[in-house]
Amino acid sequence: MSTVVVVGAQWGDEGKGKITDLLAESADLVVRYQGGNNAGHTVVTGGEEYKLHLIPSGILHPDCLCLMADGTVLDPTVLAQEVGALQARGVACDNLRISYNAQIIMPYHRVLDGVMEEAQGSGQIGTTRRGIGPAYTDKAARLPLPVRFRDLSDAVRLREIIDAQLALKNRILTEVYGASPLDAEAVFGEVWTAAEQVSQYGTDGHRLVQEAIGRGQRVIFEGAQATFLDLDYGTYPFVTSSHPVAGGACLGTGVGPTAIQDVLIICKAYTTRVGAGVFPTELGGDSGEVLRERGKEYGTTTGRPRRCGWLDGVILHSAALLNGATGLAVTKLDVLDTFAKLPVCVGYRLDGELCDTVPAWSGDLERVEPVMEELEGWEQPLGDLRRLEDLPWQARAYLDRMTELAGVPLKYVSVGFEREKTIQL
Repeated sequence: MSTVVVVGAQWGDEGKGKITDLLAESADLVVRYQGGNNAGHTVVTGGEEYKLHLIPSGILHPDCLCLMADGTVLDPTVLAQEVGALQARGVACDNLRISYNAQIIMPYHRVLDGVMEEAQGSGQIGTTRRGIGPAYTDKAARLPLPVRFRDLSDAVRLREIIDAQLALKNRILTEVYGASPLDAEAVFGEVWTAAEQVSQYGTDGHRLVQEAIGRGQRVIFEGAQATFLDLDYGTYPFVTSSHPVAGGACLGTGVGPTAIQDVLIICKAYTTRVGAGVFPTELGGDSGEVLRERGKEYGTTTGRPRRCGWLDGVILHSAALLNGATGLAVTKLDVLDTFAKLPVCVGYRLDGELCDTVPAWSGDLERVEPVMEELEGWEQPLGDLRRLEDLPWQARAYLDRMTELAGVPLKYVSVGFEREKTIQL
C-alpha cells in the first residue's frame, strides 16, 4: 500500500490516530486532509499519551513528514500551543508542514460559533464551538477575503483582512446576536503572536503530496471526524463542515482519485457518538456506562462523555460503501472483555421493510428499528494477545461477523490503547 486513506467508519473517535501512528512507522508522509481542532487523535506509546488536535498523527516519527493540507482549517493559537506542548516533551516538530492555502480560524469565528449555537436554544447541534463551521463558511463565501496560512507571514496584509472582516462580523455580532463587538487590535495581536511561532512551517501543500506520490513514496491520508459526520453523507445537520469520507482526501490535498490505492476504514468494536443526533443502537443504563468507563469514552477535544451503544453493522456496511473501503481496522475489542452476550445490529426495519444501508434522509434514520443479533462474549482479557489465532473463538467469531457486515477484509485489530497492542494481519 503506497497511498492509503484512513477514515472513521462511525461518528468519530474510532482510534484513527492510533492506526495512523502505526502506519506512519513505515511512511514517508502523513497528510491531514480536512477538519480543524474540533478533532482529537490520541496516540499512546512507551507509556506516554499524546493528545493531538491539529497536528497529523505521524508527528512522533521524525523521519516522516506531516502535512496539514489545503482542506484543513487551523486556529494558529491552538497550533502554537500544540507545537509548544510537544516540544516540551521532546518532540521537535521539525517534520511539520502546513499548506499555504489552509484556512485560518480567527477569534471572531470562535465567537460566532458560540453565539450562533446559543441562539438555537433546544435545537442546538452540539458544535464544539471551536469556530470550524464559521471558518468553512467564510472559505465558501470568499468575500470579505478570509485569512489563509500564507497571510500569517505578512503583518500588513493580515491587519487589512482583519479590518475588512470585522466591519461585517461586528455588525452580525451586535445587530443579530446582541453580542459585544471585537477589537481589531486585540484580534490582530492574538493571531500575530501565534503566527510568529508557526508561520515557518508553510509550504506548497498539494505540490508536496504530488511529488511524494510521483517518487513512489508511502503516503498516509488522515481524516478527522468520520463518515457519518460528513457534510454531505452524514446524519445532517448533526455533522461537521467538511468531508471526512475518503473522497475528501482528494479534495483536501490536490491529488486525483486514481492516486489512491487503499482505503482503510476504522471501526470500534461497539459504537459511540458525541453531541446531538440520531443513534439507533444507543444504550442507557449499566451496559452503556460500562462501555464508557472501560473505553474511556470522553472527548479528546471537549472532554464531553460520549454516548455509547452496541455495534451498528448497518453503519459499518454503509461506511464501507461510501468510502470504497479495501480494508477494515477494528479498535477497542478489549473493551468488550467483560460481557457474556454481545448484541449486534445487523439491519434496520423501516416501515416494515428490512434495509442494510443507512437511509439517505436523517428523518428516516430516526424512525428505524434496529434488528439485533446476539453473539457470545469471551469474558477474558485480550490485552496481552498479539496474534489473531490466540484470541478466544468467541472474539474471532465477533470479528468474523464484523468483517462480513463490512464486506471488506480485516487488516488490524486493537486490543488496548497502546501502539504495541495492535494485531496486524
